[in-house]
Amino acid sequence: MSPDTSNTIGSKGSQGDFIKQQFFKYGKYWYWFVLAVTVFLVLGVLYLRYQPKVYTSVAKIKILNKGKGLELPTAAFVFSRSNINLANEIEVLKSYRIMERVVRELDLTMEYYDVGNIRTTEINSLPFQLLKTIDNDSVNWGGYTIEVKDYGFDIYRGESETPIKVPEYNTYKVKHNLPFEIKANSDLGLKSYIGKTYLLRFIPVKEAAKKLKGQINISVVGNNSDLLQINYSGESVHKLEKVINTLIQIFNEDGINDRQEVSRRTINFIDERFNYLARELDSIEGEIKDFKQENNLISLEANASLEVGKMTESEQMVYDVENQIMLSELLDETLNETDSISDLLPSNIGLESGDVNSLISQYNQLIFERNEFGVSAMENNPTVKLLNSKIKDVKQNINASLKAYKNQLEASRRSFESRNKAFTSQVSTLPGKEKVFRAIQRQQSIKESLYLFLLQKREEAAINLAITEPSVKVVEYALSNSIPISPSPKNVYLTSIIAGLALPFGIIYLIFLLNTKVKSKRDVELVIPEVPIISELPIVKDHHLAFVNPNDTSTQAEAFRILGANANYLISSSANSMDNNGHGKVIYCTSTIKGEGKTYVALNLSLALSSLNKKVLLIGADLRNPQIHNYIGKGVNKNTLGLSNYLHDANFDWKKALIKGFEKHDHHDILISGNIPPNPAQLLTNGRFEELLNEARELYDYVIVDTAPTILVTDTTMISQFADATIYLIRANYTEKNLLEFSKGLHESGRLKNMGYVLNGVSSGKSYGYNYGYSYGYGSNA
Repeated sequence: MSPDTSNTIGSKGSQGDFIKQQFFKYGKYWYWFVLAVTVFLVLGVLYLRYQPKVYTSVAKIKILNKGKGLELPTAAFVFSRSNINLANEIEVLKSYRIMERVVRELDLTMEYYDVGNIRTTEINSLPFQLLKTIDNDSVNWGGYTIEVKDYGFDIYRGESETPIKVPEYNTYKVKHNLPFEIKANSDLGLKSYIGKTYLLRFIPVKEAAKKLKGQINISVVGNNSDLLQINYSGESVHKLEKVINTLIQIFNEDGINDRQEVSRRTINFIDERFNYLARELDSIEGEIKDFKQENNLISLEANASLEVGKMTESEQMVYDVENQIMLSELLDETLNETDSISDLLPSNIGLESGDVNSLISQYNQLIFERNEFGVSAMENNPTVKLLNSKIKDVKQNINASLKAYKNQLEASRRSFESRNKAFTSQVSTLPGKEKVFRAIQRQQSIKESLYLFLLQKREEAAINLAITEPSVKVVEYALSNSIPISPSPKNVYLTSIIAGLALPFGIIYLIFLLNTKVKSKRDVELVIPEVPIISELPIVKDHHLAFVNPNDTSTQAEAFRILGANANYLISSSANSMDNNGHGKVIYCTSTIKGEGKTYVALNLSLALSSLNKKVLLIGADLRNPQIHNYIGKGVNKNTLGLSNYLHDANFDWKKALIKGFEKHDHHDILISGNIPPNPAQLLTNGRFEELLNEARELYDYVIVDTAPTILVTDTTMISQFADATIYLIRANYTEKNLLEFSKGLHESGRLKNMGYVLNGVSSGKSYGYNYGYSYGYGSNA
């Protein structure tokens, strides 16, 4: 076919055509889409109106490194990144111990709700004075409904239907067994609250802490960050912010308390040593007093001899060793007095043994790690057991190192004392009284220096206790969004619109999917693209003829004129056209099954060609179920002589059987089917039908033949070789799609000659280029 007729006879549509087709396909049901969207939007508005609004509160904190009091930070601390384990900090922050403290601090064992007609909303507190009269540990599950009446309160316990009446809005004036007292403020405008209902729920401390633990969400901000984000969602914004801020405060206090614990234990240890040293100094000072009184001594003069100098140096060495021995014994006593592996040991008390000091620091560090991890783990936890084992091992190492250090000091002391004896023998000339007095003074000096040293350490520990830095830095206190996170109006309205569009679309799509009828030109083109669709005829209300008046200009009439023009072009473009000798053209009208409109189309096509002043003969060749007589006026029925009589009787003149069915069409003749014969196939193939067509070609410009349906009988295929063109009728919303394969087989096998499809009964908006604006029902006798 030439491009000039591609739009008329049919070709594969472009993507734009497909989109346009789908738009009109579903657009004709626009009212269902509008109705569904409206219904879903109304449901969305109702959902937003009565669904509880959930808000979220967010706070951010930074976990700080554990400081070391007055000690300066090392280079590793300054230039390396923090090694804080945020996972452990999150577990501590969400631990039951911390949550329980929050519950007790804010008294979260009570929840308050404002009961509406449809929606019950959680509130931060009741608008009345409420005092809980039972201890937190005595709280059990329970609920109380408080109705505000014009005379007072009606309080219902649980599901009870009998209220406890409280006149004058004051429970203090009546006897009751309620676990709380409630009273309305004198300045409260009670009129605005009359008729309202409130719900008070009691929750045990354990369950409230577990509930809060499950609702609090803590996450790390970013990948390489020491910041934690705390999220808490609920209906009461004030409660959300209060809970988060209290949680941060308690967590910070807990961390500070842990950091101060070493300083407290150091101060306690030094205080105990102070009492011991004070008694020792009092005893030595008494000995000095007694010694002087007994020996009548007022002052002693020191000899500056070399021997005395050496002796003094040796004594100083003995003094240092004895000082270390004293500190070792004090530490050993403290270590042996500590049976539990949970107590910390004093550090930096003056021992000069690096091994012992290192082991003490390692021991205290393990105690910290065990205590921190034990917050969220039990004693049987494998990690806790491993830490306990390490603590015991380090304690044993401290004992061993301390024992070895003491042995070393004892050996040094013996060595120094031996040297001192040698020096003493050299100064034996000195009075023995001076020797005794110096020994007493040495003991006094040792005790005094140790006392002053411990006093210095106690002041350092006290300063560290006073200036302990916080464990967290609050980056942002709890902030709540004024817009609820649930339900989100934007999401609800968007979902309503999508659902309102999707529901009718899905139903219509399912209807189309289950509808196996041919609906449009595209359905035909997808199965048989090589056979042209030469026309699409609009659906009409009844079977009235379009060309009773040859000058009819209705849409239906124009559609048949287009069909006639395209059928003529189909014939002229055929390689086997029989128009070479100027003879008339033979056009068959057939279909797959009964009811697709072949008779209706054949008759209107013949009238359309006749209106163009063409001589046209319409032959009813459907001998089994003739229908043409139903369109002709009175006096003509299916038993009127016609084609079957001519085929059966060689002496029958078909020209005498012609009927002028339409008085305004002078060039239009009809040869109806005649009497229904018992053997129509034999009659059509006895040669006389071919003779009839040859004679008619000489007399008429067009011979339109209404033939039998192809799938039911073989009548049409047996005479198909006599046609110049075959118009194959398909009726929209009537013909099954699987029947297209049958007509495709007829075309591919060549059993129908020069075939072209006509899509009949196309409704408004479904055709390409037609917009008929009306529809009709097609009867079974067409």
